[in-house]
Amino acid sequence: MSAIDGLPPLRDVIKRHDLAAKKSLGQNFLLDLNLTARIARAAGPLEDVTVVEIGPGPGGLTRALLATGARRVIAIERDERALGALEEIAAHYPGRLEIVCADAMDFDPRPLLGNARAKIVANLPYNIATPLLIGWLCAEPWPPWYDMMVLMFQREVAQRIVAREDDDAYGRLAVLSNWRCETGMLFDIAPSAFVPQPKVTSSVVRLVPRAAPHPCDRAALEQVAAAAFGQRRKMLRQSLKALGVDPARLAEAAGIDPTRRAETVPVSGFVAMANELTDIRATKNTP
Repeated sequence: MSAIDGLPPLRDVIKRHDLAAKKSLGQNFLLDLNLTARIARAAGPLEDVTVVEIGPGPGGLTRALLATGARRVIAIERDERALGALEEIAAHYPGRLEIVCADAMDFDPRPLLGNARAKIVANLPYNIATPLLIGWLCAEPWPPWYDMMVLMFQREVAQRIVAREDDDAYGRLAVLSNWRCETGMLFDIAPSAFVPQPKVTSSVVRLVPRAAPHPCDRAALEQVAAAAFGQRRKMLRQSLKALGVDPARLAEAAGIDPTRRAETVPVSGFVAMANELTDIRATKNTP
């Protein structure tokens, strides 16, 4: 039995429930309960908090969240093989673990939250990690239904989330992430901590929604970032032509030299260009 919570070791749980990780589901199980506890602690005090967890698998992080004191955990798991293991955890923590068998890409947890906001804490399946994050970042209305995300990604993806201008990893994902959230890299986890071992290092990232991001139409921001980084080696005066407006006007509105490249422009610059794009289009559509 584990010293952390008195439940069986995760390796025993995986063997007993025949839970060999499936590559098709992007599964890599984190078995070190000290590491799962570290992830849980990174979400701050949990005593009065509802936590939404994606892809709990055999429940290593689920156990850590509950042992750390989470009032309620909503665990969204697509793999029916894992439900038995999760039910054992639910029995150990009566009334505190709600198991939802669903695909996280299609599931909206908000009806389960009532008026309470939540924290999202998860070792995300690699194959859906980025689309899930983008969906959460695009939530409307804003501020969203969560007040923090503590998420594990492949390190390369994590670097793209937290990057700032002039970083090699800076791109569309960083613009969207840092427009709406304060982001930070917390710590790395070596491949050896997982079963099976991935080929890459993983990193844990914390994202805290900004109460009042710079006002901007999200779709326009994404379009400007897509155009700019779609030809990232070209100057803005060339790459922004894809938007069908005068690139110089967008750059001027942001106080940016149009000969600069996308990776040198801060998030505030992209916001200013997106707002100008919105104004240009609104003027064109005015009778």
